Amino acid sequence: MNTPGAERVSSGPHSVRLSGIRSRLSGPLVTIAAVSFVVGIVSGGVSYADRSPHREAHVAGTTAGWPHLVLFVLAVVLTVVVLRRRTCSHDLLLLAPLGSRAAQRFRRTLLSAGRHPTAALRLLIGIVPTAMLVYGAWRIGDQILGGLDPNFTVNAWGGPSYLGAMACHYLDGALIMAASAGLLNLLLLPAEEPGPVELNLG
Repeated sequence: MNTPGAERVSSGPHSVRLSGIRSRLSGPLVTIAAVSFVVGIVSGGVSYADRSPHREAHVAGTTAGWPHLVLFVLAVVLTVVVLRRRTCSHDLLLLAPLGSRAAQRFRRTLLSAGRHPTAALRLLIGIVPTAMLVYGAWRIGDQILGGLDPNFTVNAWGGPSYLGAMACHYLDGALIMAASAGLLNLLLLPAEEPGPVELNLG
């Protein structure tokens, strides 16, 4: 028998909010991202297990600290601008590439490719940003365990420390994935038919 307290917890605003977010995510897209991330963790673990016992020497000038500081400032500015211009909630904006609307737009573009050459061209161009999104999820997972190898980070951007390398590479990954998602947003057809008016695919 459920207690009144348990009912209040399960029906609270946080539960409703999480349920709403889950309902707006695409199962196949989330699965692809999750599989890529897990494969990255496994490949990073294999890389760490096969690490060399010989430590590589740190080479001065390989940290790229200042360029990444500029990229960080740029990322903060762009994030503020995008969030101020979007009407949707911040969490849904971050999850947009995994959303059901994104899946609908991809499906509609795919189904239109056989009838409209421009739709096929959109898909062809979209291969690269799509691959970058999948690669980004893999890379995030790969560095979790692979970065534990001192040779993995000694001459990496943000190295030689593990946390420094993680911060720089995750910043790069976030920017690349954001740019890829933005390009796909421009390429994919709208999720719904505009009505009786013929769709302009040009």
